[in-house]
Amino acid sequence: MYIWSNYLDMSKSLEEVNESVATQNKKTGFRKLLAFFGPAYLISVGYMDPGNWATDIAGGSQFGYALLWVLLMSNLMALLLQSLSARLGIVTQRDLAQASRETYSPFVNYILYFLAEIAIAACDLAEVLGMAIGINLLFGIPLIQGVFITVLDTFLLLFLINKGIRKMEAFIIVLVVIIGVSFLCEMFLAQPELGKVIYGLIPSMPNSAALYIAIGIIGATVMPHNLYLHSSLVQTRKFERTSKGIKQALKYNFIDSTIALNLAFFVNAAILILAAATFYKNGMYEVAEIQDAYRFLEPLLGNKYAPILFAVALIAAGQSSTITGTLAGQIIMEGYLNLRIQPWVRRIITRLIAIVPAVIVITIFGEGVTGKLLILSQVILSLQLGFAIIPLIHFVSDKSKMKGFHISRTTKIVSWLVAIIIVSLNVKLVFDEINDWLTTSENTILLWFTVVPIAIGFLLLLLYIVFKPFISKTQLTVENHSPHNLKLQFSKNDNYTRKNIAVAVDFSSADESALNNAFQLGGADAKYTLIHVVETVGAMVYGENIDDHETLIDEKLLEEYKEILSQKGINVAIKLGFGKPNSVIPAIINEGNFDVLVMGTHGHTGFKDLLFGTTVDKLRHKIGIPLLIVKN
Repeated sequence: MYIWSNYLDMSKSLEEVNESVATQNKKTGFRKLLAFFGPAYLISVGYMDPGNWATDIAGGSQFGYALLWVLLMSNLMALLLQSLSARLGIVTQRDLAQASRETYSPFVNYILYFLAEIAIAACDLAEVLGMAIGINLLFGIPLIQGVFITVLDTFLLLFLINKGIRKMEAFIIVLVVIIGVSFLCEMFLAQPELGKVIYGLIPSMPNSAALYIAIGIIGATVMPHNLYLHSSLVQTRKFERTSKGIKQALKYNFIDSTIALNLAFFVNAAILILAAATFYKNGMYEVAEIQDAYRFLEPLLGNKYAPILFAVALIAAGQSSTITGTLAGQIIMEGYLNLRIQPWVRRIITRLIAIVPAVIVITIFGEGVTGKLLILSQVILSLQLGFAIIPLIHFVSDKSKMKGFHISRTTKIVSWLVAIIIVSLNVKLVFDEINDWLTTSENTILLWFTVVPIAIGFLLLLLYIVFKPFISKTQLTVENHSPHNLKLQFSKNDNYTRKNIAVAVDFSSADESALNNAFQLGGADAKYTLIHVVETVGAMVYGENIDDHETLIDEKLLEEYKEILSQKGINVAIKLGFGKPNSVIPAIINEGNFDVLVMGTHGHTGFKDLLFGTTVDKLRHKIGIPLLIVKN
């Protein structure tokens, strides 16, 4: 009997679309540029989601044009940080979560994962509320029902990603255009004062309330989940892994980011300017609710289409940003925990985490608190930023990890200044809030033993991730399947009954049991055909014509399996399929002349089948030969 040892597996980030868009063989520079365009537009919608609307409306109505400079500064910060995130993904072929998992201890990574999930939940909360408000305003559906309707768009995401990343990007770009055109029309109707708009770009901070709104704007603009997402999405482009190819990819992705994020800046600035030109100008300083902004637009602008454009743009913003938020949730779970569950289950979990607090708050406090809840969600996002930005700067500064494509000294200094500004603002906000609680609370002892230790703990964690790379360097290693590390043994058995045996392999520990049992059935004289199915979106669309990274890796692994067994005198053939295993494997089996199909399972049933999916149940009724299911 052969004994098949376990090996490590590191899935590619967003494996179903990894390197699924070819950029080679483009005849002109413009066509090559278009091939790289897309990821930044998915990122940009996170910068114009409903959470931004709440902070922009609050800032414009309370302080007029005074906080426009915060938007401009946030946009420049976002452009810098997103370019660093894209650089990490392009050069290392790792997203930010994967790079963190390979650098920090498991304990620290669990905390960072928890914080990243909080950021995703806060982001999704804003998107859920925004879409629900838009549906409520446009169609009159109650807010609670609108919140539950937002569950359905998780299935839209699943549909889009199965159609390929380019179709998803096209859908997002259409929504971005709808938002941009809507606000272009709103700006024309509002007729803002150009001189005051320019004056608002000069830094100033009217009071402490403005600081809270400013931090909310930064949190709404520079979003932590976008840093995880961008480092993954850039890996959907397939290009030559040469020095020239990487430099070209970095250049085109920076152009992509510049255009997309400047468009997001235009939308955010338009919302704040609209609030300043309508509400602040008319002495309505307390307008912070999106619903109030919708209702006041028609009488103030004297046009019935103004609120309709506003609601349509709001729904488009919520729909587009929820897609990127749920993708980011998948990335951080797979990256930090190396855990891959069914995509639709992951997306429903993400959405439910957002829906539950929204329903509870609206039920208890009413619909009038949604504006405050949106601003709070953006402040929470801002508080998470340091835990994403600092590791990112460390990674892209490391010469060994970045293979010579590390950032320059000037970029490093500017990046650390941005990190210091963001972290300092957040530390001040947390300190002021805790100090206020300690001053006004009747039970300060409880706060001293709960809130204060938690705050100190997170501060220590922040200091740890700041100084840890300076103390000890960790190489960013690439883990992958390694069949050559397997220890093989063979023992004879005279009771062989099968001569043409098919074995389904998936490059996991389940292969060990499947192969061992197959060898017991056929012995050394049988012919073995190893079958593996590539399940990427590209494989489903293009079939055997796909030439993405995962296909190349899987072909190489199958060849290595064949080489190892052939060296032992075993008659081995290999077959690579493309698409859904429960359809492709039966097609291969029914076309061949096999005696039996052997498949390994991962030993999970019931709820785990729901999470991880099952191939066996759907496959066994489609084949005309015996199926041996081997539990791992």
